[in-house]
Amino acid sequence: MKQSVKTGLIGFGMAGRVFHAPFVNSHNGLELIRISTSNPEAAALATSLYPKTVIVPDAQAIINDPDIELVIVATPNTSHVPLAKAAMEAGKHVILEKPFTITSADAEELINVSEATGRLLTVHHNRRFDGDFATVKKLLASGMLGRVAELKINYDRFRPELRPHAWREEDLPGSGILYDLGAHLIDQALHLFGWPRTLHAEALIQRPGGKVDDRFEIILQYDGVRVALSSGMLIRQPGPHFVIHGDKGTFVKYGMDPQENALKAGYTPQTMADWGKDPESAWGKINTTWQGMNLQASVETETGRYQDFFKNVAEAIRGEAALQVLPQQARDTIRIIEYCFRSVREKRTLYLE
Repeated sequence: MKQSVKTGLIGFGMAGRVFHAPFVNSHNGLELIRISTSNPEAAALATSLYPKTVIVPDAQAIINDPDIELVIVATPNTSHVPLAKAAMEAGKHVILEKPFTITSADAEELINVSEATGRLLTVHHNRRFDGDFATVKKLLASGMLGRVAELKINYDRFRPELRPHAWREEDLPGSGILYDLGAHLIDQALHLFGWPRTLHAEALIQRPGGKVDDRFEIILQYDGVRVALSSGMLIRQPGPHFVIHGDKGTFVKYGMDPQENALKAGYTPQTMADWGKDPESAWGKINTTWQGMNLQASVETETGRYQDFFKNVAEAIRGEAALQVLPQQARDTIRIIEYCFRSVREKRTLYLE
């Protein structure tokens, strides 16, 4: 049997606890041998959930461990660069929680370190593995909607109160909803259509006492295709998550991928029989002309598979597969975020290089 990739997780907040540790612990190609956290409550929780894993108080105990091959950095955005750089220079492969970095210059620096050290570097853009996004990709490839003219992706939340002591809501570099949720939507748009010709963005603070953006809208223009991305914290009645208009028809999908809620409830793909399955009530609706027939129907959502991100990383480390989420792609997401804030400052549409 091939040896599993010994893995250390830096950070056991929501990202590390919910989105990383369960998949590393349950994948037979990975082995979670260390978790670092300086929070005593988080350390106690990690010990109870993963009794075979050693809990350490600081990141250096993971970076300096000669047995560890893969380091996952699931810490606040401002610490991504120094931790990832130190890990790669210590000979470790690295998964960074999104967003990759705060600036595209920082992203380039880490890419250069990855190339110089020969260590794998990737970013946890798990929303590529949402079931509804997989459905959208299949629909676009099928041609059932004809020539696509418009795509809308909305990530709506209702959280009118600010979270006390939440670093994402403090006036810090890389905080705010555009870096947080926007990174997901931008990555999906770039994955589908590539680099846009123009960009126009709005970013607002809508909640009283807010210090960073909690609402954004981004318009990306391609040749004949308009992509609109939006998210906000004061949307009690969510709109559709995906809307696609083509010259033959329209697809509309409400509701978010179920994997996040399942993870927060303590489930994993191994403990939930219908993991990643959308209920029929949440399937998207298509209205189109197909092979000369007018068609209105539900489209069964593809199964969501966050575990495939980690499977791919393990296989890429062992030379068995090409890496799916490339750091250059994650860097381009940061470039788009930088252009968004420039568009907001200058109050104009930008023509992108």
